[in-house]
Amino acid sequence: MTEPSNSKVIVEAEGIVKMLGTAPNENKVLKGIDLQLHTGELTLMMGPSGSGKTTLLSVLGCILSPTQGKLSISGMHTQNMNKEQLAKLRRKHVGFVFQSYNLVPTLSAVENVMLALDLRDLNGPDARDQAIDALEAVGLSHRLNAMPSKMSGGEKQRVSIARALAGSPSVILADEPTAALDAKNGMAVMELLATVAQDTRRAVLAVTHDHRTLQYADRIITIDDGRIAGSERPKVSGQTVEMAAH
Repeated sequence: MTEPSNSKVIVEAEGIVKMLGTAPNENKVLKGIDLQLHTGELTLMMGPSGSGKTTLLSVLGCILSPTQGKLSISGMHTQNMNKEQLAKLRRKHVGFVFQSYNLVPTLSAVENVMLALDLRDLNGPDARDQAIDALEAVGLSHRLNAMPSKMSGGEKQRVSIARALAGSPSVILADEPTAALDAKNGMAVMELLATVAQDTRRAVLAVTHDHRTLQYADRIITIDDGRIAGSERPKVSGQTVEMAAH
């Protein structure tokens, strides 16, 4: 498969196995995942419920540690890191976009983004300037002081993306970013993520069940029963992408 010529591997997973639960009910959710995420790409991950998508996203984001296998982000290997080191790596290099937005309801748009920067040890006037820049990048310069209760679903998700972008992480991980949105706002969010992914310093991975999003993908991965079942780059091959809905 042809790799992008101007990209580099920013996330690399080798032989990732993840067990969840305790004996005798322990369950092998991931069964030897090999995956690379390249800068300058929007990768979409699809698969049926229970296939391991969310677990893999959590492992790649250093929320869960793999039971077996190796993971590196921006050239840093995680297998010997303790919880504090993993948290530091996650804060610096990983931005998350959630299906349910996860905004603090008592904070304005700019304050929500500043909170994310504070967690990355960035505060004061510089943090506010970076938060404003991030909101401007997602088209919300006119909504800096809006409270979540006064925002539409599309606006909330744009704030979530701005929060993920703040601090310039190496990888953006999005979990069903269009699931809570209507078709128009969902496609606007995907267009935004596709634009974000064009940055050659960053990779974007989104889990989705929404087949309308496939047109924005540089790469599509399918996962089934804890294993990678397929990977293709439709924009390179020029093929029309058709997958069975689950």
